[in-house]
Amino acid sequence: MAELPVLYSFRRCPYALRARLALLAAGVVVELREVALKAKPEALLKASPKGTVPVLLLPDGQVIEESLEVMGWALHQGDPHDWCRRGDSAAQQAMASLIASNDDRFKPHLDRFKYASRYPDGADQREEHHRAALTVLREWNARLAPGGWLLGDRPCLADWALLPFVRQFRIADPTDFDALADLAPLQQWLGRFLASPELAAVMTKHAPWQPPEPGPAFPAGSRQLRLAPGERLHHLALPDDWERAQANGEYRISTRGRTLEQVGFIHACREHQLTATRCRFYSDAGPLLELVIDPARLSCPVREEPPSAGSAIDEAMAAGREPECFPHIYGPLPLTAVDAVRPIPPPH
Repeated sequence: MAELPVLYSFRRCPYALRARLALLAAGVVVELREVALKAKPEALLKASPKGTVPVLLLPDGQVIEESLEVMGWALHQGDPHDWCRRGDSAAQQAMASLIASNDDRFKPHLDRFKYASRYPDGADQREEHHRAALTVLREWNARLAPGGWLLGDRPCLADWALLPFVRQFRIADPTDFDALADLAPLQQWLGRFLASPELAAVMTKHAPWQPPEPGPAFPAGSRQLRLAPGERLHHLALPDDWERAQANGEYRISTRGRTLEQVGFIHACREHQLTATRCRFYSDAGPLLELVIDPARLSCPVREEPPSAGSAIDEAMAAGREPECFPHIYGPLPLTAVDAVRPIPPPH
């Protein structure tokens, strides 16, 4: 696993949590090294003497030590949900302001409320910091009311950067938090996060890393795509979807009836998986197009993963075997990456 980036992390740390959320969304596979904070490994301290998490060690030796920088690096590799609102400078400024309000204002009050015993006179000042933290939460709550997310009707970088910290605030006193009727939009926002598959995926428990053994791959069950020289990826497309892609300059359909933005990646397969994919998902679709994709021309991450749910996993589990993995493309498909388009007639 030496070719993978290495992420030093601690499961419950909100800074590490938001870094893992970005890596998950971007489709980046890393070697995860869970850190025991009371016994930090020498390799972590050598890479980053400050010894805090997250720390991302890239294969070229570059060390990224701050959570927002890890998020930025990951989303530069792939941002299929457009968390960064590229091309929208006003949205980017708003996100930067929101994240600063968390890191510079909310987090200090959160610490002194949740961990009051760690500070001199902490017990006496706990309620003061509780009120100050609530002031920030009410500012965010006002932004959430119109569309349910901080910048409207879909999540952005600021949502994912702030939610781990709001989760910690609620953990400090769930009964009190849930009783705050004036924070209903914020409670719903947090509730979606707590029930989300994204949070479940990044909160898998791991034992602390023990060198010299490698840590597990993150996300769990994922692996970097390995292809034979000259091997291509394949995707089944509806003719109308491909026609729209030619007009738009890129293809953004994940699978039948669902977009890249909705799913987070474009489904693909290897050549030997084509027939089964067509039979399972497109048997009644009529004419299809087979897109033959050169992975070397993709600028976004591609990783192999099992299906997220459904009969394929159920069948594999019942048979006592690992489910089959498929390539997932974590970004739009540029037309220049498509080597060939082959018509597939409907079955007779």
